[in-house]
Amino acid sequence: SVDCSFSRGVCDWKQDTDDDFDWNPADRDRGDGYYMAVPAFVGHKNDMGRLKLLLTDLKPKSSYCLIFSYRLAGEKVGKLRVFLANKKTAPVWEENKGKDEKWRTGKIEIFQGAETSNSVTFESERGKGKTGEIGVDNVILISGLCPED
Repeated sequence: SVDCSFSRGVCDWKQDTDDDFDWNPADRDRGDGYYMAVPAFVGHKNDMGRLKLLLTDLKPKSSYCLIFSYRLAGEKVGKLRVFLANKKTAPVWEENKGKDEKWRTGKIEIFQGAETSNSVTFESERGKGKTGEIGVDNVILISGLCPED
């Protein structure tokens, strides 16, 4: 398993330069490190911010599970999507509203076939809301299929 968390992870994270705004580090409530967030007041409605995880050492023809914590806090805060590099057109995961301010867990299976996915993109789309934030944390990549809950 590879720890891609922002505070102590070994992974290669890049801000997209063709988007509308950057993700920013935000301090965790417990004080142990930080997560990446997009506050609701950044940018205009439908603006996009993309944070890319570069996967350089994945073995072709094997499966991986990407597990991450996410939070959509605030009314009409926007959408969080995840894209794999080899499937640019459609997101492999999307969430558009938080039921509450709690952190939840997302899981995505990455199947490496003839073309390997060399990056995962977390995309935040700005909503109409003025309060809250979209956050991502504790990104971990494990080999094999995603475990059941």
